[in-house]
Amino acid sequence: MRFLDSIKQRAKADKKTIVLPETFDRRTLDAADAALREGIAEIILIGSRDKIMADAKGLDLSAASFVDSSGYAGMDALTDDLYELRKAKGMTKDEAAALLTGNPLYLGVMLVKKGTADGMVAGAANATPDVLRPCLQILKTAKGIKLVSAFFVIVVPDCEYGENGVFIFADSGLVQNPDPEELAAIAVSSASSFKQLTQAEPVVAMLSHSTVGSAKHADVDKVIEATRIAKELAPDLKLDGEFQLDAAIVPSIGQKKAPGNSVAGKANVLIFPDLDAGNIGYKLAERLAKAEAYGPVTQGIAKPVNDLSRGCTFEDIVGVIGITAVQSQGQ
Repeated sequence: MRFLDSIKQRAKADKKTIVLPETFDRRTLDAADAALREGIAEIILIGSRDKIMADAKGLDLSAASFVDSSGYAGMDALTDDLYELRKAKGMTKDEAAALLTGNPLYLGVMLVKKGTADGMVAGAANATPDVLRPCLQILKTAKGIKLVSAFFVIVVPDCEYGENGVFIFADSGLVQNPDPEELAAIAVSSASSFKQLTQAEPVVAMLSHSTVGSAKHADVDKVIEATRIAKELAPDLKLDGEFQLDAAIVPSIGQKKAPGNSVAGKANVLIFPDLDAGNIGYKLAERLAKAEAYGPVTQGIAKPVNDLSRGCTFEDIVGVIGITAVQSQGQ
């Protein structure tokens, strides 16, 4: 079964409520229509119902719920709650009210915080920092997690590598230049995310321009140290490095460059040394290998909120709605 079909099937089996705040973007409305039609999730749309329905000509959003900050009965309670959460940082009640009425991202995250929605998907029309800022301020990190990071699920057609062509690329969307401790945390979180989303065993490769000592450089040293730390954090995890990309995913090359290594040539979770490499890597796979790329999917936030590439299609949004729903099931 294709990855996305599996995600949708699991989402339908235990339906969750996902809030979509960017209702001024037609792609969001198209995705809401598709998600409702396919039964992937219940949908909350933020904004004026009349305006949204007018903008959604040709779509069926009759099953969606609508939250309009100008008439929502729970706005006063949400304002009070946001003020209580942020007053220690200097936020006034008037500022809380202004954020909730003027910024749909904050309103959406507060709906997730209070349990009205199980998760949120945004980023088609907003930059990643703007999407994640309210999440970190309001939802904060999950218990036991020190670092929020982001990954892409990459599905390569007709591919013998990875998990039948399915990979996680991390961090490909958030952490700019992780130190060894952060890189190790990204690796462990990404392995958990892979298992949750694919229900297959993660095999984690720590990527570099070196394979098990073939090059010497401070950048390689960082990956070696991150590998050591990750093994201490998760000793039962199939994880190793440092590997060049071909040694990580191609069995014949893996065994040539790292004979006897149980990870080499078998990896399905690829941990890039920095955001430049991760971002370039996923875009190469998407554009040259015609891979499906879902994300950036966040990990480490207390409740699932996921960012989108501003170049996404409405089909991409539908996929991330399904992923967010499955993440919510896991919580």
